[in-house]
Amino acid sequence: MSFQLYSTDIKDGEELALAQVYNGLGHSGENISPHLAWTGEPAGTKSFVVTCFDPDAPTGSGWWHWLLIDIPSSVNELATGTGSKGGVLPSDAYHLRSDYSTYDFGGAAPPPGPAHRYIFTVYAMPSEHLGIDAEASAALVGYLTTQTALGKATLTATYTFKEPTASSAT
Repeated sequence: MSFQLYSTDIKDGEELALAQVYNGLGHSGENISPHLAWTGEPAGTKSFVVTCFDPDAPTGSGWWHWLLIDIPSSVNELATGTGSKGGVLPSDAYHLRSDYSTYDFGGAAPPPGPAHRYIFTVYAMPSEHLGIDAEASAALVGYLTTQTALGKATLTATYTFKEPTASSAT
C-alpha cells in the first residue's frame, strides 16, 4: 500500500472552503485547519510532520501556512480544527511559526489574481523528534524533511481571491 493523505474537508485539485481561508488581509474566512488523515506510511516511521505551503505567493519564496512537527507515529489523523488557535495537539507535537508569525494554522489569503495552490503534506520521519525548537525557520523544516523523510503524501487545493460583495462589505 502506498502512503496516502486524505481529508473530509478538502479535496485534491478542488477549491478550499471558507473554513480554510484566513480571516484578515481582505479575506473573511474562518481560519480552521482541515481534517487530515493518512495511511500506508513507510516502515520505520517514528513521527510525522504536517505542513501547508503556498508556492504561488508573491514573495520569491512562497508562503508557509502551517508547520506541525513531532507528531507521534501512533497518530494517523488530525481532526478539523486541531491546528487552529485553541485546538488540542497530539502529545509531543508542536507548531512552528507560520509566515503569519503565529504558531497555528493560517488559512489561504492570496492577493487578487490567479488561483494559488495550497499543498498539504504529511512527511513520515525516521526519528521521534525533528531536533529543532519552535523558533526554527520554515526553511529549516523544509530542508530537514526533504533530506530525511522516509516518504511523503500530499493533497493540493486551490483558492482565488474573492472580492467582497456590497452586502458583505457592511
